[in-house]
Formats: sequence, C-alpha cells, structure tokens
Amino acid sequence: MLSKPPFRARVTKFLKPYILRMHFSNKYVSAQVVHTPTATVAASASSQEKLLRPSMESTRDVAAAAKIGKLLGERLLFQKIPAVAVFLKKEQKYHGKVKAVVDSVREAGVKLL
Repeated sequence: MLSKPPFRARVTKFLKPYILRMHFSNKYVSAQVVHTPTATVAASASSQEKLLRPSMESTRDVAAAAKIGKLLGERLLFQKIPAVAVFLKKEQKYHGKVKAVVDSVREAGVKLL
C-alpha cells in the first residue's frame, strides 16, 4: 500500500521551486537555477561561454564568479523568475567564489529565499 508523502514535503516544493546550484572546478565557474518540481534547468551561466571569455582575465577567480552571478541574475529576470533559493553543498561555505556569485545575483535584482 502506497502512502502519501508528508504534507510539508509537498508544500516546500512549491514555496521554493527554483534552486540556485553552483559548481567550481579548477578551470571554470558555473551556476544554474533548477526548477525542482519538473527537474529542469531554468537558467544557467558559465565561464566556459565563448562570449564571456574575451571580457574575463581568468575563468576561475572571484571576479569571474561575480560576472557569472550578474549574468545569471539578468537571465533570471529576463525569464521573469523573481526569487530563488540557494543550495550549498556540505563543503561549500559562504565566502570567496560562493559569496561572489550569490551577492551578484542579489545585486541583479533577484530575491534570495
């Protein structure tokens, strides 16, 4: 017999449907916003994009992370997504590149939950 999930789990999917996820490699910075009910990527930005590379000195430092956050925030507002929740992995702390991405998204006009 199948049972329904707890009421809280169903409600949180709709209260925080968009989640910001970040990935930092030794060469690149990338961030994406995932729509959790459908498990699709709503918007993404990466320092691997060919249009961004000429304007960046390095593709892996804090300045590159700030540019990625700003670009992602603009893309979210273009798609009319006003707010996102931030998902940090266990090893990610709120400083350095993570802080640069999150603050840039916030400065672009997207609310963070």
